Amino acid sequence: MKHTIMAAGLSVVAGAAFAQSPVLTVYTYDSFVSDWGPGPAIEAAFEAQCACDLQFVGAGDGAALLARLRLEGDATEADIVLGLDTNLTASARATGLFAAHGITPEGLTLPVAWDDTEFLPFDWGYFAFVHRTDLANVPTSFEALAASDISIVIQDPRSSTPGLGLLMWVQAAHGDNAAAIWEGLADNIVTVTPGWSEAYGLFLEGEADMVLSYTTSPAYHLIAEEDAGYTAAAFDEGHYMQIEVAGQLAGSDQPELAKAFLEFMLSPAFQEVIPMTNWMYPAALDPAALPDGFESLIAPVKALLVAQDEAPAIRDAALATWQAALAR
Repeated sequence: MKHTIMAAGLSVVAGAAFAQSPVLTVYTYDSFVSDWGPGPAIEAAFEAQCACDLQFVGAGDGAALLARLRLEGDATEADIVLGLDTNLTASARATGLFAAHGITPEGLTLPVAWDDTEFLPFDWGYFAFVHRTDLANVPTSFEALAASDISIVIQDPRSSTPGLGLLMWVQAAHGDNAAAIWEGLADNIVTVTPGWSEAYGLFLEGEADMVLSYTTSPAYHLIAEEDAGYTAAAFDEGHYMQIEVAGQLAGSDQPELAKAFLEFMLSPAFQEVIPMTNWMYPAALDPAALPDGFESLIAPVKALLVAQDEAPAIRDAALATWQAALAR
């Protein structure tokens, strides 16, 4: 009986100590916190040094994060939002909910300069249509894809950052001809999913010939599955770049811990997890440290990217064009 009482007492003490650990809440997208995503490893690594309880909260796909944040406003429980991209940062900044990070990032390996005072990058990549290597007559442009009978699965730009990236890609590459491109693509589209995970799952189940994803996605199949049967189609007009970011909420009740997480995000302990869990290029890791297999990925002939402050206006116009074309 004494042993039972002692064990119960120790349990209470341990529970009290755990309850006193500060909690850092990070909103992110669902695939980040999945069992196969970066979340579990990053949580363990950060908690090992922070004496805190890091809690990732999945909130749909990337664009859904901003929608949730707008809905919650100052009442949000988030200390950090991780998973927006440069197509959304201007709109996120306009909410007034984010604080300056106060960090001078060192060792960034992005292909572009970075000077944002509120958002820090954690990874990047290029959007692309992924397909099996045995697909015949692979298109090399949006026009060729629209003229073909190849079926595709894409994501909704209102909830998904890849879906939004596709809008910006078509707009950046084709400008005034974007409406015609979308009208041509309408009969290629099998379905539009809320997020990336759903779309990629349908592709893997054979529901479509190609899926909107990233040039880095074939690395997963090659490295994790030892399957060299996937690749990304190289488009003549170039590929749109995505830079994923995180930002600290101004209303966080753990501002020092939030800043510590952002600093940790740019450290090797975080960055080395990204290539083989998020299957993207890390934002602050020497390319020579990338796993074997990444060197086999396609290199875009041209990188496309809309400036952050120009993205909202272009996004709104592109979304209207997309909706009109697909409604016909």
